[in-house]
Amino acid sequence: MPRNEGTIDRAIRIIAGLVLISLVFIGPQTVWGWIGVVPLITGLVGYCPAYRLLGINTCAMKS
Repeated sequence: MPRNEGTIDRAIRIIAGLVLISLVFIGPQTVWGWIGVVPLITGLVGYCPAYRLLGINTCAMKS
């Protein structure tokens, strides 16, 4: 799987994932917070299947 996420995109996904997962333990404490696992994993791996389907690539060009 080639990377298709840039550094800023990955950082935003990781932060958003951690915030959503934290909602399971603090805040409204609903199971919807576990949806944060998806952006967390895609941010850590650097590959997003939805980006692949849509033809989006935020990763910097290699010279």
